[in-house]
Amino acid sequence: MILAKTGNEAIAYAMKQINPDVVAAYPITPATEIVQIFSSYVADGIVDTEFIAVESEHSAMSACIAAAASGARAMTATSSQGLALMHEMLFIASGLRLPIVLCVVNRSLSSPLNIHCDHTDSLASRDSGWIQIFCEDAQEAYDTTICAVKIAEKALLPVMITIDGFIISHCMQKIEVLPDEEVKSFIGEYKPNYNLLDVENPITLGPACLPDSFFEHKRAQAEGMNQALTCIEKVFKEYKERFDRELPILEEYQTEDAEVAIICMGSTAGTSKVAVNNLRKKGYRVGLFKLRVFRPIVVKYLQRTLRNIKILGILERMEGLSAFGGPLFNEIRSVLYDEIKRPITVSYVYGLGGREITPEEIEEIFLELLSLKNKKRKSIEKFKYINVR
Repeated sequence: MILAKTGNEAIAYAMKQINPDVVAAYPITPATEIVQIFSSYVADGIVDTEFIAVESEHSAMSACIAAAASGARAMTATSSQGLALMHEMLFIASGLRLPIVLCVVNRSLSSPLNIHCDHTDSLASRDSGWIQIFCEDAQEAYDTTICAVKIAEKALLPVMITIDGFIISHCMQKIEVLPDEEVKSFIGEYKPNYNLLDVENPITLGPACLPDSFFEHKRAQAEGMNQALTCIEKVFKEYKERFDRELPILEEYQTEDAEVAIICMGSTAGTSKVAVNNLRKKGYRVGLFKLRVFRPIVVKYLQRTLRNIKILGILERMEGLSAFGGPLFNEIRSVLYDEIKRPITVSYVYGLGGREITPEEIEEIFLELLSLKNKKRKSIEKFKYINVR
């Protein structure tokens, strides 16, 4: 069935079909609509979810943690300062290996105050132990929300899926939705690994761990993240086989013979495809990589696909401030460091606070990268900004 939905509406619709046991939420622009629309499904009796309107985002994640630890499917949504307020609880959710799904609408963090898109909020939480998946459009947001439930429950890790604020969250497009019964069949009945309310089999969660045991807990958690990619691959493969919808972990666009390429996350991939098409018509061998899974970092995909590119532009919707480039730049450079064949990498910071990036500006990036082909690696400027007055 084809419907016209914004990104927020698409996620809320997927949540309706998932019918989680608990949704706890606090409103924040531009993510408010997700839980607002979902709450109407609750009020109308379309779902039997327990909806908890809490007093803050910290409380929203706390309630989801309690629900998930008690054997319930739990979901929530937030953005920006709300995600920052959850920060403490993100580590608890992942440390307890709870399969919570969190829908994040990417928005800049204050200060100064800005309600528009960049990736500072979710990337600031990149080391909190959550799987992170970035979506290009409303269709991906819908499909990924459904898959995220199954991924979380297979990996025993919480999953954060993201869409770009206002660019995707509030813009309408056609999406193809699945029948309710197909979604229910795909995610299956939830069978939690443990349940705090099971008084016949009591367990302890979140105890104080002193130096003689804390390290082992963290090592086990790290191993769970190391194995998470296999779970993601299996779920995406099953989704494709059942519904003929591919959700690539690292999407390649016109990269087969590309001399130079860019890599990005989120909605900018769509804009970049237009730029690639325009330059291909002019005879330029350029391509695009769209990274969907940022956590766990997909080492084998990046090493395999990037080794034949001569020069790679890394588009970042976040400023790394005191770091040597932004998070995506650092991750990719680290992954490629020991490769004998590896591209020259250049970081491009763009779109902070929701500033638009156009196909024409991305074409200029490609042309600049092409002009660097004969330059020595050490002489190339590594960090650039796009469209700064």
